[in-house]
Order: sequence, then structure tokens, then C-alpha cells
Amino acid sequence: MNKSNYCIIMAGGVGSRFWPVSRSNMPKQFIDILGTGQSLIQQTFNRFSKIIDPQNIYVVTNEEYIELVTLQLPEIPLENILGEPMRRNTAPCILYANIKIGLRDPKANIVVTPADHLIIDESKFLKNIKDGLRFITSNTSLLTFGITPDRPAIGYGYIQLMENKKNEKFVPIKTFTEKPHLELAKFFLKSGDFLWNSGIFLWKHNTIDKAFSEHLPELYNLFMEHKEAFSTYEEKTVINRIYSAAKSISIDFGVMEKAKNVFVLQTNFGWSDLGTWNSLYTLQEKDLEQNVIISKNTLLQESTGNYVYTNSHDKVVLLRDLDDYIVVDTEGALLICKRENEQEISDLLNEAKIKFGDKIK
Repeated sequence: MNKSNYCIIMAGGVGSRFWPVSRSNMPKQFIDILGTGQSLIQQTFNRFSKIIDPQNIYVVTNEEYIELVTLQLPEIPLENILGEPMRRNTAPCILYANIKIGLRDPKANIVVTPADHLIIDESKFLKNIKDGLRFITSNTSLLTFGITPDRPAIGYGYIQLMENKKNEKFVPIKTFTEKPHLELAKFFLKSGDFLWNSGIFLWKHNTIDKAFSEHLPELYNLFMEHKEAFSTYEEKTVINRIYSAAKSISIDFGVMEKAKNVFVLQTNFGWSDLGTWNSLYTLQEKDLEQNVIISKNTLLQESTGNYVYTNSHDKVVLLRDLDDYIVVDTEGALLICKRENEQEISDLLNEAKIKFGDKIK
């Protein structure tokens, strides 16, 4: 293993679209939501530990989840688990970890990945990571993975490629587009020039450091003012101060969309960001009526296209004349929603929090 290769796992989200299984005290990255015997963050760590030394793997999470990380990933040194005092999106998260890694190894090559994505073809994925690391090692470029789309998904961001006359493996990016409406997504799919944005990034420490200083100077200077306190007993106090003053901004909007040295590797390794219940429905095995049933003691009649999940071993679930619904039953909470309206679950949840308070945690 190359001792200068590092990985940052971003694990601070609350996974609200997977409510009621994913809760604020146990969000989806810490849950075995696929029924594999491992949580999503454990799968992510195990995947990268095959090519990157566990001592070089960092996790950035909300400080309330540090104990969960240490329990699920005991192989990671405690000093590699970075706690955020509040959520400020992906740019501050990545900058925090990048500074920590840079203090340790200024020549570091870094992979940044979400904790909760599904990768089906692991061998192809790891080959892509190795290829990407070789590319960024010899170039001052920011690299992301673009997934070949197979449908006009409106829940993903899109990347438009520059014209690739020489059929290069790594292609400059022309534009980024956040989650489009359906007609635009259909146009993207038909054009063949657009890829799904995987949210997986590769770069050298110095390359992304320079990009932060150029495109997010206010945030960069805020961190750099307190750099000397990192890895000292003052770090937590300093990070609280930084995050209280930092604005919430994504790495895509803050850096990637502005930088001129951004490239993409077009690939397809069976990827999903597992953002919604419907994404699980799409991926999992279905019965003859196209239902996905993740529960025992469940009977459906005259019902098609449903996703049914319950974590009770005793409860009997009977459904009839129900088509294309998400039904999720847990202790203390029940969700029933049309699959086509799954993007509205977060809004529904926010309204429920106002009405029901702590019952929705």
C-alpha cells in the first residue's frame, strides 16, 4: 500500500429520507439497511481498507456520533475520527480533514467518499480508485467519478462532459447541474453528454488546499487562522469557534463548479447513493408482483410495486389493493407514502417534528 494514500469518509448526515428506520440518534450510515450483516459505514471502511491503510482512513462525523464510529470501526485510530459540532455541509467537513491530513503528510493523495453509498461491483470500483489515484498523483487536478445514467433520475446531480475527441479516460468537466426536473433529466439522458455526480472525489492535499484558498477564501482563512491548534488539546474549542462562524456550503457549489482543473472518470460499478426508500426498491429483489418485502409475517393481495419494511419479528402485516407504495413500520412509527412522492418525505417529517416534537427523533 502507498503510505501517502488517504481516505476521508463523510459520515455526518441524519438520513431523514429513511425515516422512521433512520433516526437522529442512529442515522442510516450506522444501520444495516441492506441486510448484509454490516452497516453502510462498515461496508465503506472495509472496501477502502483493501487498498488504503486503516491508519490513513479518517471519518468526519457529527460529534454526537463519535461513539458510534468507534464502536463500529474499532480499527480506525481515535485521532482519525473528527467530530463536527454542527452540520455545515461538505466543504467545511472536507477542509477540516484535509488540514489534519496535510499536517501529517503534505504529499498526501486523498479519496473523499460518503459513508452511505452502495457499490455492487467492488473490484471495478477499487480499480477505478487506483487509476484515479495514479492520475491525481501526476496531475494538479481535481477528479470526480461520473456514473453512466440508466434513467432520468431527478434525485441526483449531473455532470456534463467536455468533447472527448481523443477518447481520453479522464475528461474535463463542462458544467455541473444540481437535481434537475424530470424533463431536463430526460434531455440529459438522451444527449449522452451527462453523467450522474457520484460525490466521490480524488485529489492531492496541496491541490485541494489551493482550490479552497482560491474559491472559498473566507472559509479557508477561518480554518487557517487556527491551524496551529489542530492536534492539540485546544482543537475542540477551536473547531467549535470555526463552525459557529462558518457558512454551510457544499464542496460541489463552493469549489468543484468554480475550479478550472476538474476532471471526471466515466464509469459504472453498480452505484447508488441510497438516498431514498425508492432507491432501495429499485435495487432489491422483487416478487412476481414487483413487491419488495423486507419483513416476516407479511401478506400482500392484489398489490403491486410496493416496498414493505418492518423490523418487528412478531407483527403480522396484511396489505390489499395497494399499488406503488412505501410502507415502513418500526417500533413507535409508521410511514405510508406513494413511491412517486418519496422526495416529499423530508418535508412531511419537518412538519411532523413541529407537531409531534420529540416523538419524531
